Amino acid sequence: MNAGRTARGEDNRDRLLSAAAQAFAERGFHGTTTRDIAAAAGMSPAAVYVHHRSKEELLYQISRAGHERTLGLVTAAIARADSPVEQLRGVVHDFAWHHAEENTSARVVNYELAALSPEHSAEIREFRRQISNELRTLVERGVADGSFDCPQPRIAATALLSLGVDIARWYREDGAWAPDELADAYVELALRIVGGYD
Repeated sequence: MNAGRTARGEDNRDRLLSAAAQAFAERGFHGTTTRDIAAAAGMSPAAVYVHHRSKEELLYQISRAGHERTLGLVTAAIARADSPVEQLRGVVHDFAWHHAEENTSARVVNYELAALSPEHSAEIREFRRQISNELRTLVERGVADGSFDCPQPRIAATALLSLGVDIARWYREDGAWAPDELADAYVELALRIVGGYD
């Protein structure tokens, strides 16, 4: 296979994924047809099945990529700093910023999970477990070394994740806050929640 054909195939797959994410975010998985996705990508309905096995596989690819990216940004933020306070600042900032800046795909990633097949759902649940564990361990570490005054670190970590995820549901680019402004505000809220505010 020549390089041009391979590049075109990759481009078509990416166009379909982007179109699917937009359509799922607007109409929901069950309200979207493969015809809707193909039309949004400027392709024929048959093209969906040339590049992807099913509509559900499109959702899985979007969800897997989104969860991999989220896990990566959480672990990277923790690795950038030494103290639990600075690690939490980085995690919450990047997590909130991501859910605002990438709100369309993040909405699909977090709110269309029930449409995944059992096998794909189990894989995505594992990503979510890892993300939760990273933040819970961070909060517990901060409580243990006195950085945070938080009687329920597991609940606090769950609340912080929920706050960040929910941004994707309501955030709009033409709204009152830019992603950076929102992320900074969420950092201050997070520090108050864990009792780490000076």
